[in-house]
Amino acid sequence: MTDRINTRELVLDILLAVTRDKEYSHTVINGVLDKYSYLPKQERAFITRLSEGTLEHLIEMDYIIDGFSKTKVSKMKPVIRCILRMGVYQLKYMDSVPNSATCNEAVKLAQKRGFKGLKGFVNGVMRNISRNLDQFRMPEEKTEPGKYLSVCFSLPSWLADKWILDYGYEQTKEMARAFMEPSRTVIRTNLLLTTPGELKKLLEGENVTVKPHPELEEAFVISGYDSLQSLRTFQEGLFYVQDTASMTAARQLEAPKGAFVIDVCAAPGGKSIHMAEKLEGTGMVEARDLTDNKVELIEENIRRCRLENIRARRMDATIKDEASVGKADIVIADLPCSGLGVIGRKPDIRYRITPEDIRELAGLQRRILGVVQSYVKPGGLLLYSTCTVSREENQENAEWFEAQYPEFVLEDARQLFPKAGIQDGFYTARFRKVKEWKKQTSSH
Repeated sequence: MTDRINTRELVLDILLAVTRDKEYSHTVINGVLDKYSYLPKQERAFITRLSEGTLEHLIEMDYIIDGFSKTKVSKMKPVIRCILRMGVYQLKYMDSVPNSATCNEAVKLAQKRGFKGLKGFVNGVMRNISRNLDQFRMPEEKTEPGKYLSVCFSLPSWLADKWILDYGYEQTKEMARAFMEPSRTVIRTNLLLTTPGELKKLLEGENVTVKPHPELEEAFVISGYDSLQSLRTFQEGLFYVQDTASMTAARQLEAPKGAFVIDVCAAPGGKSIHMAEKLEGTGMVEARDLTDNKVELIEENIRRCRLENIRARRMDATIKDEASVGKADIVIADLPCSGLGVIGRKPDIRYRITPEDIRELAGLQRRILGVVQSYVKPGGLLLYSTCTVSREENQENAEWFEAQYPEFVLEDARQLFPKAGIQDGFYTARFRKVKEWKKQTSSH
């Protein structure tokens, strides 16, 4: 059956869906892997590696192709452009694939997709790159630092320049390098159902490679499995897949037993579920989100983790819910953002986001904060968080909130930069609503 499936053709379809049709890479790749779940593990791994790797190195691939082709990448037909991109990625980063096979498969793909007349062009460019790639010069770090980071780490030039301005060259380089590290699966033990030690044994019994998390004793880094859904430990809710930064956010919130927690933009439910577990069966966590699909996703995760003190509701965070005013001990506002902290896992985000998007999202975050702050009880907490490293969406919004709502005091703010595959870039700001606060009169 697998002989009829051309894995490179599946990768080509993934690349076209993401770069031409503007679909999300993780959604497209997961969809292909689900559809072809019967393929051998090695072939599925090849599809993942080639599609994710090509997308991750897209700017670098285009820079190399433009260095060898008279027709620039921007002028090529989308199919030819994607065939060359994935071909060059194999030449540079996949030693297990012979160069001759890579070139031949690229030519076959062009012909199969109806571009017989461009076979010679594809063949010429691929073989030229194959012969001369080792001698090809990338931008010089010392003389062109911005361009070096942009090309070598596939960051849009505006983004590289912005981060250098915000965080300095060395921090930007560290972030860029961390984003290029292979993304690893980080999990958190469901302490209501098992212990970290017992979970480790059970996972190893399913032939999963389990490594301790460098910072969190209830967390592990796992690998070597085919799919999460195939693991009995996952099906039984013994662990939850959650990035280090997301776990850190919930750890900043010490909820009293019996607390009422509102998570206003909760899908897929990681922080909500973490809080429900921390409450040890007491209180209630209300996990809200905008659409039925997102609510269903939260409910699915609640069922799997077997929690009773959490419910999902469809609500628009920009519209004030009068029934919630002054009711919450904790409000979690992990708000829609540019996602620039998770490009290690979702590489195409970096090519989608524009400076205008960041400004619009920062404005949306302020609108939501202005609504949901009213839900916090006197003495309660509001946690503002994003999965980005953009100052406009992070520090600047926290400063705005503090100035706009002086009844809230900033207790803890953390900028988490990405770390080698186990932590996304993240920001959190924890505010406490003071018990007694009166607006100053005009005479003051």
